[in-house]
Amino acid sequence: MSMQPEGEDLRKAVKWISDQRNFDNKKNVKELISDASLKFNLSPKDEAFLSRFFFEK
Repeated sequence: MSMQPEGEDLRKAVKWISDQRNFDNKKNVKELISDASLKFNLSPKDEAFLSRFFFEK
């Protein structure tokens, strides 16, 4: 079973973080998640989803 983000802003955040990592894979994922949360106005629940999504792969 794969994890699918719910909500357009959350999908945009996943894509944005992935794009940032593809551009520079040395970027800190925790910082990117924090930046994405602010950029896309995500809830704490959405931010927790992003952490699980990127760290449980």
